[in-house]
Amino acid sequence: MRKSLTKLVATAATAALVATPVMAEKASQLVDINGSYGRDGERQLRDRGFSHVSTHKNDMGYVYSYWWDEADDDCVNVEVYDGRVMTINDASDQDCGHHKGNAGTAVAAVAGAAILGALLSHKSHHHDDNRHHDSVEDEQHYERGYNDGLHNAPYHNYDRSNAYSNGYSAGVQQRSANLSHHHGHGGYRPAARFKDLRNARAAGGMSELERRGFRQVDNFTSGNTRYSIQYDRAGRQCVQVTIADGRFYDLRDIGRHPQCR
Repeated sequence: MRKSLTKLVATAATAALVATPVMAEKASQLVDINGSYGRDGERQLRDRGFSHVSTHKNDMGYVYSYWWDEADDDCVNVEVYDGRVMTINDASDQDCGHHKGNAGTAVAAVAGAAILGALLSHKSHHHDDNRHHDSVEDEQHYERGYNDGLHNAPYHNYDRSNAYSNGYSAGVQQRSANLSHHHGHGGYRPAARFKDLRNARAAGGMSELERRGFRQVDNFTSGNTRYSIQYDRAGRQCVQVTIADGRFYDLRDIGRHPQCR
């Protein structure tokens, strides 16, 4: 009897995790919000009964926020870039910290509360296809990899799982985004800001870097892309600027360069 009950709970838990939630209001009904400024989109979502759950920014400047409509049992993911709503997508109840009925308790008991508790550390947008794995095992591996990458733990893919590898990469990217304010230097030495110049026009960006104490110490091209090495002697910051289509495509502290001295 006990074995039958355990098998029944396990089957129910697996089915609860892989089933696609039935949502009363699909994201396709919210497409009129696309293109709105972020603050206006937020107001419209609240007017329609949604409440904010969480917000995550990636290292490319995209902002993903999750919204929950209690009345309709509905979770959506809002993607914002450059201050405007780009897309709104359906998300799982789990992305908003909810489960259908008692399924969440069953899943935690069977799959392990530390891995699949009430709220996963990673969200659907961390996956390349914006969807959680249908397989409970793959989702466990992805979650473990994501947490290892997020917290800078050594890569330890003892299951040789692609899901773990993908999760680890997503965790590293999220960690980079979370620490985008940090200059990568410790101690008491002042550091000049430069990451806020991403997407700036090249001419204006170069002038601003100079105003902040940087000077160009090297410059080279590859195809249609130009690279400028900038050095701030006071802060000992060596920054590589990638320039494409007349704009700063990327800026990063590379630590060392023969000309950064």
